[in-house]
Amino acid sequence: MKILIAGGGIGGLTAALCLQKSGHDVSVFEESSAFAEMGAGLQCGANALRVMDYLGLLGKIEKVSVAPQRLEFRDGFSGKPLYTTQLGEEYRERYGVPYLHVHRAHLHRVLEQALRHDSDGQLIMNARVKAYQQSAGSVEIKLADGRTFTGDCLIGADGVKSKLRHQLLGDTTPHFTGNVAWRGVVPADRLPDDFMDTIASNFMGPRKHMVIHYLHKRRQVNFVGVVENSDWREYSWVSKAPWRELKDDYKGWHPTVQAVIDAVDKERCYRWALHNHRPFENWSSERVTLLGDAAHSTLPYMASGAAMAIEDARILQRALDQAGEITAGFQLYQRNRFARTARIQKLSTRMGSLYHITNPLLLKLAFKSLQLVPGKRESFLPEYDANTVRLV
Repeated sequence: MKILIAGGGIGGLTAALCLQKSGHDVSVFEESSAFAEMGAGLQCGANALRVMDYLGLLGKIEKVSVAPQRLEFRDGFSGKPLYTTQLGEEYRERYGVPYLHVHRAHLHRVLEQALRHDSDGQLIMNARVKAYQQSAGSVEIKLADGRTFTGDCLIGADGVKSKLRHQLLGDTTPHFTGNVAWRGVVPADRLPDDFMDTIASNFMGPRKHMVIHYLHKRRQVNFVGVVENSDWREYSWVSKAPWRELKDDYKGWHPTVQAVIDAVDKERCYRWALHNHRPFENWSSERVTLLGDAAHSTLPYMASGAAMAIEDARILQRALDQAGEITAGFQLYQRNRFARTARIQKLSTRMGSLYHITNPLLLKLAFKSLQLVPGKRESFLPEYDANTVRLV
């Protein structure tokens, strides 16, 4: 088939590579003129990396990643551990692939190079898909500059603010959650050599938390700090903000948090307004379907947004292969993704509430119960294998 993909992010590129392995002719349309070295770190578990292994890319990703030894949930002020999840070799032995921290730009570059140089895929830049029109035998897309392209089907991988979702489903504008996220990457040489072990630390406190971990063979330190801020009035989802506000948000917090904040480039502080929407009941038509954040954007509290898009790509490929026909394939794809992605969306929202509990005693009791902590009930994340799970 001739398959058109709107959006050249991680989900769109993974879908293109998967579909090519089934022999399809794939074109990816990306609105930017060049991919920027922006973004922050991603946590990639077995569910995502099994797909990368299927594509032959796991080794390349490992070369630009960090394999943390454990994940620690800690009190934001004292730093006292509340719960620990073992990763490292124990994780690899259990699930067959590692758990990695990778910069979004580095993962994206591996996918882009695979599409540009190691396959026959077509990547068209400066090509924002504005709308589509489908008929009985094809689908036509129209770009913002007036160009048109025709294919057998269209995949909307154009993100949380998806134009294609709006045309397909109507008004689906996400709502602001009242949380904003500080995100950044700090060169590790700005911090002491013994700053932190090769782990991920989630510091939690009343109405805010911060996750800190290494990237790029420990050459970089990634941080994501989420703060409740219902007074947010910025029109833009992403805005430059004064470093002093970041510092004030975490006043009195643990020295590890302070060290990262002090090492941040004070002229390049950005924060994101976190948006959310409820799971949809449908995201496909006869020749159009959605993938990744366009279909099921999720809050970052389970570090699974990119992983869900990667899973989508492999399941979509398998569903089209199994059904042998577009409409039936799209229905098989979304039928096998609805429950899992909706569960991630709902649990991510609940995890955010857990991280921000205002009563320290309740926070300790919550983690002691392990009701929501990855490693127990949330083993459904790494155990999922998009390469082999039965499609029904």
